Amino acid sequence: MSNLLYDALFAAGAPDAPSIESRFTFAELERETARWAAAIAGLGVKPGDRIAVQVEKSVANLVLYLAALRVGAVYLPLNTAYTLAELGYFISDAEPALIVCDPAQRESVTVLAGGARVETLNREGEGSLADLARTAPDGFETVARGASDLAAICYTSGTTGRSKGAMLTHGALHANAATLVREWRFTAADVLLHALPIYHVHGLFVATHTAMMAGGSMILQPRFDPAEVLAALPRASVMMGVPTFYTRLLAQPALTAEATRYMRLFVSGSAPLLAATHREWRARTGQAILERYGMTETGMNASNPYDGPRLAGAVGPALPGVALRIVGEGGEALAAGEAGLVEVKGPNLFAGYWRNPEKTAAAFTADRWFRTGDLGRIDERGYLWLVGRASDLIISGGLNVYPAEVEAAIDAAPGVVESAVIGLPHADLGEAVTAVVVARAELTEADVLAALSERLARFKQPRRVIFVSALPRNAMGKVTKANLRAEHAALYDASATAV
Repeated sequence: MSNLLYDALFAAGAPDAPSIESRFTFAELERETARWAAAIAGLGVKPGDRIAVQVEKSVANLVLYLAALRVGAVYLPLNTAYTLAELGYFISDAEPALIVCDPAQRESVTVLAGGARVETLNREGEGSLADLARTAPDGFETVARGASDLAAICYTSGTTGRSKGAMLTHGALHANAATLVREWRFTAADVLLHALPIYHVHGLFVATHTAMMAGGSMILQPRFDPAEVLAALPRASVMMGVPTFYTRLLAQPALTAEATRYMRLFVSGSAPLLAATHREWRARTGQAILERYGMTETGMNASNPYDGPRLAGAVGPALPGVALRIVGEGGEALAAGEAGLVEVKGPNLFAGYWRNPEKTAAAFTADRWFRTGDLGRIDERGYLWLVGRASDLIISGGLNVYPAEVEAAIDAAPGVVESAVIGLPHADLGEAVTAVVVARAELTEADVLAALSERLARFKQPRRVIFVSALPRNAMGKVTKANLRAEHAALYDASATAV
């Protein structure tokens, strides 16, 4: 029995071919993962144990992920913006055997760790875990893992309650990446410009898995920087990004058809891409961005075609092997063109929510279709058009933010009576987190934001705070957020690029 996902990531890469530009060939990367796997196993991590990782993106961070797969552990990537209070919840819920954090956070994280071992890794790829790997042997017998074994747990935001841990199996991640290799025409000749974070499904799985399974190489950039991306384009053939990447690149005068002439594919996801951005990108570069649709729980579900019309505003037909359907409130199938709830079924689906059978049961229909919570319609050509969300989930800069958590933090601030948090259209972020607040005292926007600075990650904090005398409510007393969104829809029109 092989280790399904790990073996597939190395199967197509020639031993002497580059895997990570200027750092590792595929053979060298395998030897490096052996050292890190030996170091992890030496710390007592067993197959099925969780490894929680909150460190900056680096080559060593990616090697750590591959080593976790190799020892049969379950990788738990955590956004580097999470505060200690947020981190404490994930640790208590997942009960990891090993936590890897920045050296500066080691003492604080150790207080939260319970019985977990705490090691460190910084943005340069140095730290106590790197020291252990450096002296470990470069031979390691890869632990067998099958399709149903867990490869990762990724926490995803809902609109109420705490984050849920989506359990992602070797089989689901393998199936999704193999499909993307075929559909997006990846080969060993491809060079992926990788500027996405790797604490997120998009960067860690969609980007990394697809490039490696094709035997291609990656230019691994620590973060998105428009100038650095433009400088790397002549060495790359594919880039995956969130809409923010494309709006910021469009602000660069150096973005031209000449600058992108070596690129064969630009992919966008994690948040809606404005049709205007799609059109401007085509006009400036001569290339059409390929937009697709996915979720933490499912990986990729739909994609505009590689060959064929890439329609601005649409996320394309269902990927091969994946089924999409649109249903009404009662679960009844809707005809082509009718808007309703989007449901998905396929080998890409997650195994359920970690230690949460109630939420898992609620997420699936009786015939095992996953309820995405998105609203959409499928046209006569089979293209999916997303028209909103059944929930109030906000996707800002490609990251999920659920209003209930932000509202709870605002309501706890001195002088606040109540609040409503909404997402408003923003050309750079897709949606901007915005707070509408009723206060009993003379509060300013700065007062509210200061109260949140230590409680919430920066991406969850509102971009603007609007003060009102009362929140709009329906006859049942529920805040009508649709009214708030409509009233303030143009708030960011004049300052859409101020972030």
